[in-house]
Amino acid sequence: MTYEEIIRKLEVLSDPKSLAGMARFGITPAHAYGVKIPPLRKIAKEAGRNHALAKKLWAKDTRETRILAAMIDEPGKVTEKQMERWVREFDYWEICDQVIMNLFDRTPFTWKKAVEWPEREEEYVKRAGFALIARLAWTDKKATDKDFEKLFSLIKKYSVDSRSMVKKAVNWALRQIGKRNKSLNRKAIAMAKEISKLDSKAAKWVASDALRELQSEAVQKRLKTSSY
Repeated sequence: MTYEEIIRKLEVLSDPKSLAGMARFGITPAHAYGVKIPPLRKIAKEAGRNHALAKKLWAKDTRETRILAAMIDEPGKVTEKQMERWVREFDYWEICDQVIMNLFDRTPFTWKKAVEWPEREEEYVKRAGFALIARLAWTDKKATDKDFEKLFSLIKKYSVDSRSMVKKAVNWALRQIGKRNKSLNRKAIAMAKEISKLDSKAAKWVASDALRELQSEAVQKRLKTSSY
């Protein structure tokens, strides 16, 4: 599927009425066709992995072409420079999370950015860092417990950030680490209890929400039967 064919497909699928619904959920791109994620996945599957096409779609700067860019880019060809350029252009949560989940969580620089980006001040760069941590806890089967334990200090440090997009990502990272296995669950619960003692409304929310899930019967039952 060529660039031109993709654009024509998006124009056919365009649904301006859905934009209002997206906005209610904080999806506020400057330019969008109003196409939902499932049809975008279908287009991406038809297009196949293509680094050059991905860069062209990103440059188009619409919600759908940027999500598609993340879906079809080739992780092994993504450079650190490209990651830095794209992350600086994140301006709402959906594009941040889609790029993380569809591409940035499997590049040669993933772990490096998972440590660097949480230390950055920009709201969506910081969110991207914690979103990467959350994804790695879910997808990186080769990582050790120690790899994730090293990240607890970042989670605690920035749990006090009251910006909505940051505190939700910090919480996401803590919960995902704590759901990885029984040992990390115990340590994530202990960290959440430490965080709950901080003099910060944001930190107390991060902690209470994480504890609610990490100590839940469903999570504890799954971890007891998990061999991972």
